[in-house]
Amino acid sequence: MAYTIKQIAEALGATALGAFDIEITALAEPQDASATDLALATKPAYAEALGQGAARAAVLWDGADWQALGLEAAIIAPRPRYAMSHLTAMMDPGEGWGEGIHPTAVIHPAATLGDGVHVGPLSVIGAGTQIAAGCRIGPQVSIGADVRIGEDCLIREGARLAARVKVGARVIINPGAVLGGDGFSYVTPEPSQVEAARASLGDQGDAVAQSYARIHSLGSVRIGDDVEIGANAAIDRGTIRDTIIGDRTKVDTLVMIAHNVVVGTDTLLCGQVGIAGSTRVGSNVVLGGQVGVGDNLFIGDRVICGGGTKVLSNIPAGRVMLGYPAMKMDAHVEMYKGMRRLSRLYKEVDRLKKAVFNQGASD
Repeated sequence: MAYTIKQIAEALGATALGAFDIEITALAEPQDASATDLALATKPAYAEALGQGAARAAVLWDGADWQALGLEAAIIAPRPRYAMSHLTAMMDPGEGWGEGIHPTAVIHPAATLGDGVHVGPLSVIGAGTQIAAGCRIGPQVSIGADVRIGEDCLIREGARLAARVKVGARVIINPGAVLGGDGFSYVTPEPSQVEAARASLGDQGDAVAQSYARIHSLGSVRIGDDVEIGANAAIDRGTIRDTIIGDRTKVDTLVMIAHNVVVGTDTLLCGQVGIAGSTRVGSNVVLGGQVGVGDNLFIGDRVICGGGTKVLSNIPAGRVMLGYPAMKMDAHVEMYKGMRRLSRLYKEVDRLKKAVFNQGASD
């Protein structure tokens, strides 16, 4: 589908300059743009590459001289990256799945599908499941019994939703994600080696090796509205109560969320984050890539943890954390600076020792 510069600017609430009637069929980076592409030159460093492509129009920053850049038209957005959210939605061609129910889909007679639901090839929908209007279910998706899915959800290729999972409206579940796997919950008849070591912080005491008994997961997973779950992410069902992901939270690729975890609203969990069982994560939290969070902890609202941070204790609201174990980011940076100075400090101490020794010998 093609849009004119005027149509795009109006949809974005941005300012159009130059030839309003140029038609755009796709987005491109400046160096790759063709004459029908809209180049994304959202800051001066990107605009330098416009000459390498053939763009006639571009999205530019406020105050840019579009004519000096050799363009015939421009869209000026006060916050270009935010404008990209709406722009990419306009230009998204979709998955190409078509409409309706594919003849190879297996849908239990007791399942209920709303108006306009699409189900792709080889997908399976269990008994008692209810899927609201406008949902799009991709190929080879497995949806268990008694699942509830809100309107206008997109569930992509190979996703798995186990029995009794509840999904809000407008949720996106990316390929390979698994919602509702059993929690990693096991117990020994007597206190285990791990329990003894945890209590003593090192010594296992008289604990002996034992076999583990399985604790079944009777809860499920509850996903709020406007949530996105990344590819191959895993969210385990709760032991008794549900594991909960709050509205508008975004879960990245390969994130692991264990049983009984509760995550608030508008939180970002970046790639390879792991959250252990029964931990509570607040709202507007950002956990960077490969952040690890221990079990039965609390992370307050608006906390930011930099990539690779390991959280071993509770974090109050508003803190910015880094390191292993997690500490305030400014303290961690100062500690790291100190570590980098150690070699110089050793050399200086060695020099002083020699000076003192030589002075003593001369006396």
